[in-house]
Amino acid sequence: MTKDQLLTRRRALLAGAGALGAAGVAGAFAAVTAGEPAAPPALAPGPQAHRPHRPSAYRLRPLTGYGPPRTAPGRTPVRHTPLLRVSGRGRAMVLTFDDGPDPRYTPDILDTLAAYDVRAMFFVCGEMAAGNRDLLARMADEGHVVGNHTWSHPLLTRLTRRQIRSQMERTSEVIEEAYGDLPQWFRAPYGAWNRAAFQLGAELGMEHLAWTVDTLDWTNPGTRTIVHRVEDGAAPGVVVLSHDAGGDRTQSVRALRAYLPALLDSGYHITVPRRHDK
Repeated sequence: MTKDQLLTRRRALLAGAGALGAAGVAGAFAAVTAGEPAAPPALAPGPQAHRPHRPSAYRLRPLTGYGPPRTAPGRTPVRHTPLLRVSGRGRAMVLTFDDGPDPRYTPDILDTLAAYDVRAMFFVCGEMAAGNRDLLARMADEGHVVGNHTWSHPLLTRLTRRQIRSQMERTSEVIEEAYGDLPQWFRAPYGAWNRAAFQLGAELGMEHLAWTVDTLDWTNPGTRTIVHRVEDGAAPGVVVLSHDAGGDRTQSVRALRAYLPALLDSGYHITVPRRHDK
């Protein structure tokens, strides 16, 4: 399947999966509000500014809390308590990049992150990672977190349990070989989780992480639009979704160069999450 065909398929699937992605917003930060310093000042709105996406108690629930209420005997339980710790005393944000690594764009993103001494999360597809193991090794060397985004980016809700497990296991194997560790995080393509994905991810030692701010950069809306979406959505505890593969990501690369220094200048601490059990 060509990248243009993948893009067309993604647009069609995203409409149905969007509700799941919104319901599973951005991972669960163990947020502490008492005694916190004031939040960083809001970034100046641009000409295409939209209403800021502020974190809410709903958004900050543990994503895996949407999994099954009970666990069958012998199965790994799905977490129902907050799973993330983020340093920065309420001023922290997480940047995430999906679908890579792509040698045309991922190195530029890594270069920008390195220039500002910032760590990010990369949810990689196994078929991309298999041919670009050097980029996963670089991510390990530079302190980034690599997560599992399946092997070929399918819609998991249309797969059997065996197929979902294969998508996860094959990708985890490549990550372990190239990155040096098994992934601790999983993100479902299109944000479309189901019960099987939650359970199988837990059995393979992975927590599930969605997002709070979706840049929609895969639609190529323009560099300025991507920048404004990130800056308008900036708030403590936000997880930003961008892409470093899956199409022409020139706009995503350019946008990062603009909004990253702006976030840092506004007092945000860009970091990666730590699991409570680590």
